Amino acid sequence: MEGEKVTQSDLAGRNIPRHWFKRLSTTGIFIGGICLAASLTPSLIPRSYMVQGVLSGTAFAVGYAAGVFAVWLWLYLQLPTPRRSIALWLRLLTALLVAALAVLCLWKAAEWQNSIRALMQMPPVDTAHPFRTGLIAALVFLVWLALARLFSGVVHRASAYLQRVLPRRVANVLAAAVAIALFWGAIEGVLFRQTLHLVDSSFRELDSYIDADTPPPADPMKTGSSQSLIAWESLGARGREFIATGPDAAEIGAFFSEPAMEPLRTYVGLNTRETVQERAAVALQEMLRTGAFEREVLVVVVPTGTGWVDPAAMDPLEYLHRGNIASVAMQYSYLSSWLSLLIEPGYGAEAGRALFQAVYEHWTGLPPGERPRLYLYGLSLGAMNSELSTDLFEVIADPFQGALWAGPPFPSYTWRKVTNERLPSTTEWLPSFRDGAIIRFTGQKNNLENASAPWGPVRIVYLQYASDPVTFFSPSSAYREPDWMKSPRGPDVSPELRWFPVVTMLQLAVDMMLATTTPIGYGHIYAPEHYIDAWMEVTSPPPLSPEELDRLKKHHAARFE
Repeated sequence: MEGEKVTQSDLAGRNIPRHWFKRLSTTGIFIGGICLAASLTPSLIPRSYMVQGVLSGTAFAVGYAAGVFAVWLWLYLQLPTPRRSIALWLRLLTALLVAALAVLCLWKAAEWQNSIRALMQMPPVDTAHPFRTGLIAALVFLVWLALARLFSGVVHRASAYLQRVLPRRVANVLAAAVAIALFWGAIEGVLFRQTLHLVDSSFRELDSYIDADTPPPADPMKTGSSQSLIAWESLGARGREFIATGPDAAEIGAFFSEPAMEPLRTYVGLNTRETVQERAAVALQEMLRTGAFEREVLVVVVPTGTGWVDPAAMDPLEYLHRGNIASVAMQYSYLSSWLSLLIEPGYGAEAGRALFQAVYEHWTGLPPGERPRLYLYGLSLGAMNSELSTDLFEVIADPFQGALWAGPPFPSYTWRKVTNERLPSTTEWLPSFRDGAIIRFTGQKNNLENASAPWGPVRIVYLQYASDPVTFFSPSSAYREPDWMKSPRGPDVSPELRWFPVVTMLQLAVDMMLATTTPIGYGHIYAPEHYIDAWMEVTSPPPLSPEELDRLKKHHAARFE
């Protein structure tokens, strides 16, 4: 393979690391170059040259590692290798092919990125900055290579030391275990934890920031007021935003030219009480204080990781019901959703469950004719945790009326089960589940009226975009083409997108981190007009004429541009 004479000690794994230090692997460069080229093709979210450089450098490193392993395995099996003169020509040919492929793909990169941008109504880019992208990719690859060779050096030295007292193969295995333990300890114990501590501190500081322009509400019926059971300072930045920015009765009434009620919003921050159960209990007491159970509609909201509640979802809902609505939310983290999902996945489910149980227990104790219609809502990680907040067997005798879950993350159990059991004639990005009497899916185009059966007693709607990587990322994309990539594709997915083993998974992982950088109505940014269609089906608000509905959508679309 590499045109070098193979000795028995090479096969034992003692001298192979020395060869790796002398020069780069021809096979590794070839496979790495293919991976780099594949990483330049479009995925779900447009990428800047800096992000593309990091992605391409990582993809090259992964391909290079696969090539090095293939060489090691070939030599270990004592398979024939080409003569040195042939190996030199192979090295030259590989370098030329990889260079030509990289240049071609870098030249095409702008066109590929524009294939996504056009679908998202973004202005096209003139260039993908190939030189900058290539330089960043090279630097990233060198960092990965240095780390890999450092690991190899640790294994080699540890093996040499252990072979003084142990058989060679046993020493090799133990040396590898020692190196893995050392590197994992350094990454998890030092780098990961210190970074996490820094991120957590930053988010905590941001959450505690109090804007001088946002004083506590004067209305005693609002959470955080002087009459409230919950201190304004304890709400956190996202909670104060939720309470302070919602529409009031005057705004809603002026839009419809008729009287409206003041929407009720309850929010409990992480600092409000010590435990989840205590926070849920004070949320219930605050709801009782403000008369939340006397409204026509009650929504239990599970926020995103940072505690944010999407105004593009809640504001239109309060308009639809002319303010005759109450909502309650409880914070469970300071971190963004993807970090919270990675680090503290159980916290949100615990908080959502505690809040729902507190509300549901009181709600079921009210006479059926004297209680509000009860709904669940969650976006992103909030959608997954809202799914987990209740259990079918707990509510089957007296169910809530429905739920709207937007942008559910890929690990969401109920979403995944329903999607996998969709009707065979439907797509993964817009599935139909059974007859649509209980669960329906929709996206940018309203698909909620296409069910074969009328709604049952519980109405559950999933709002999702085909371009949302938070929903459609999957670890299995490393070795299998996802169904959502097959024809027909979603309206916001590039026709130039192609599946590549491992590389596609890396692209989608990067897309998840960029999911909120898209224009509204694409990626992981859900538009109010699409929420309105979903809320109309889930909550059955007072009827609107087509002209009024169109005006309401335009009103909120203009607010959130």
